[in-house]
This record gives sequence, C-alpha cells and structure tokens, in this order.
Amino acid sequence: MKNLLSLSVLAMFIGILSSCNMGNSKDTKLQNPTAKVSNEKQMTPDEAKAKTMADLQEAFKGETTASAKYAAYSQKAEQDGFHNIALLFKAASTAEKVHANNHKSVMVEYGVAIPEFAPEFTVKSTAANLQDAIDGESYEIATMYPDFLKDAGNSKSQLAQITFNYALEVEKKHQIMYKNALAALDNNSVNELPQVYYICPTCGNTYDQTPPERCGISMTSSEKFLKINSL
Repeated sequence: MKNLLSLSVLAMFIGILSSCNMGNSKDTKLQNPTAKVSNEKQMTPDEAKAKTMADLQEAFKGETTASAKYAAYSQKAEQDGFHNIALLFKAASTAEKVHANNHKSVMVEYGVAIPEFAPEFTVKSTAANLQDAIDGESYEIATMYPDFLKDAGNSKSQLAQITFNYALEVEKKHQIMYKNALAALDNNSVNELPQVYYICPTCGNTYDQTPPERCGISMTSSEKFLKINSL
C-alpha cells in the first residue's frame, strides 16, 4: 500500500511538472519573435483544380514514356542474353501502359486535353537501363505521386486520387523488382529471376508469382490478369 501511495504521489508530481512545462513552452512560443509563420499561399478551388489537371497531363506523359522505354529496354536485355530481365521490363511496360490509360480516362472524364508528344529516351546497357528504371520509380514514389495526390486532395478530384494512388502503389513493387534484377545481374544469377508475371488490367499491379484470387490494390479478379511469360 505504501509503495502504491508513493507511486500515486509521484505520478501527480510529474503531472504537475508536465503542466508547468507545457505552459512555459506555450509562453515561450508566444513570446518568441523568430517563430516561423507559413507564407504558403492557399490556392483557390479553381487553381487547385487546374493544378490537378496539369498533374494528370504530366503523369500521362511520364507513364507513356515509361511504357515505351521499358519495352525498348526489354528488347535490349534480350539482345544481351538476359531473358528473365527482358520479361521483367515487358511486364513493367505493360503495367505502365495501364497507368497511362487510367490517367487518360480521367482526363477525358474531366474534359482535359490529352497531350500529344513523342517519348524520348536513350537505351544503354542492361545494367544502366535497370538503374535508370530504379531512379525513375524512386522519383515517382518519393516525390511525384505524393505531390500529385496532395494536389488532387486539395482539389477534391476523387478520380485523380484513385489513378494516382494505383500508380504509386504499383511503382513501389516495380522499384523492388528492378533492384532485385540489378543485384542478380551483378551476382551472375539472372537465371534465378522470375520467368512469369501477372498484371492487373485495372491498376497495373504486378505479381512475379501466382497471384491471389483478387488484386491486392484494386480487388480485380485474378481471372482477368494479363500473363507475361514470353516476349
């Protein structure tokens, strides 16, 4: 009982000190003339919507370019004798096309002009192509899609949020697959890489083994998945 009472008193004492410190902390913040105040201008609803529409166009161009680039990287890997890496690039190219088509569908729904352009990229060695793919996916994961999702949230553009989120979640998987492929290339174990991939036609989700009954992202039935096991 004595120990319990001592603990209770100690708890009360700590609580009093915490309250005092919190009060002092608040006073310090109020009295601190150097406290930073955000000068970020809040966008109007129209500005937020315009930003999201521009994001959709940029995302469409990025995914269209990625699809074409990975298809070319697939051919290069096959020429270099890395068949399993060629299959990975083909699977990723297929998934990126799904993303591009999703972005396009949302733009059509919102009445946004579809960009007309010719994808530009350079095909290098398979190792360099894998590193380029890793860098591209890393940028989309860390910067591009998080920023686009924030913009879509500000503009309350639900369809844009869905298509951006689909792409973001799939790119996370692609990044890992590319890193594994580059490591296998460095370790001369390319033949141990997966030889079959399954692509969700709704979100581009990519599986390198037998998929579950439904896509883990869009819940699409795996019966509709695209199977990639040849070039």
